[in-house]
Amino acid sequence: MKFLNTPLRWILSPFLAMPGKSYQGALPPLTESERQILANVEAHVRSLSEGIGERSFRSGLEQAADYVIDRLRALGYTPGIHEFSLDGHRYRNIDIEIRGAAHPDEIVVVGAHYDTVFGSPGADDNATGVAALFEIARLLKDSKPDRTLRMVFFSNEEHPLHRSAWESMGSFFYARGCRERGENVVAMLVLEMLGVYSDAEGSQSYPYPFSLFYPSRGNFVAFVGNYRSRSLVRRCVGSFRSHTAFPCEGGAPPELFSDIGRSDHWSFWQFGYPGVMVTDTSNFRYRHYHTSQDTPDKLDFERLARVTAGLARTVSELAGV
Repeated sequence: MKFLNTPLRWILSPFLAMPGKSYQGALPPLTESERQILANVEAHVRSLSEGIGERSFRSGLEQAADYVIDRLRALGYTPGIHEFSLDGHRYRNIDIEIRGAAHPDEIVVVGAHYDTVFGSPGADDNATGVAALFEIARLLKDSKPDRTLRMVFFSNEEHPLHRSAWESMGSFFYARGCRERGENVVAMLVLEMLGVYSDAEGSQSYPYPFSLFYPSRGNFVAFVGNYRSRSLVRRCVGSFRSHTAFPCEGGAPPELFSDIGRSDHWSFWQFGYPGVMVTDTSNFRYRHYHTSQDTPDKLDFERLARVTAGLARTVSELAGV
């Protein structure tokens, strides 16, 4: 973080200061495990964005849900299917769970939405997040966490009335169910666009005033939460930086900065749960966001593989594997 000698430093430092230092320098060669992750995430992204394409209630959503269910079963899981209806359309949230051994009532949720906006094949938004979550599920399949680990594939994040009707999101229905059941969700991470990176100067932008504090090159992955989730943000950033040779930034400003809540973690905030978005920063880096040009050729699958491997280790630490 490039703190400036201005009053903003003192105002924002409690929200933006993170443990450790972001990785700098050349990236090391991919490990054998990371090469396998690379092949798998690319296959998933292409299946979703090229094989299915648009994934909205207008086209492709049911096919995408079936793809998620089939892939989870192929990994050896028994998916839970949670249906809800809106405006005459059926939606499905899909989850899997690894029961905690020591503290089963403490739940770590990791999620990603599998739907898209109208007319977009959604390679980055959000086939990348879904692909990363598949790989985390594969890597942790035989783990024995202390806490219960739950992985959720959300529908309807990209509702056509998204900005004015967030309560129609699949994650809102899911988080409300968690609260109604009295579940103790101790951490929620949503994987929201993870495939776009650039080392070019000026490739990263921000809403004011965050450009004063963060890098101008879009070569990092970001962990973003609200101030109430700051402990979780700091824990995630500290964990990722400690074991993954990849640039990483984080922040937990107040919710008056509305861009920090633009995904499914927002729903969990509404019910008092800590939530963090893991992201390549969306339209602040990617000009094909929410367009028909959000296609796999725009993505950096090698860096997506590195981030996925790091996230698997961070999730492992959160769940106490």
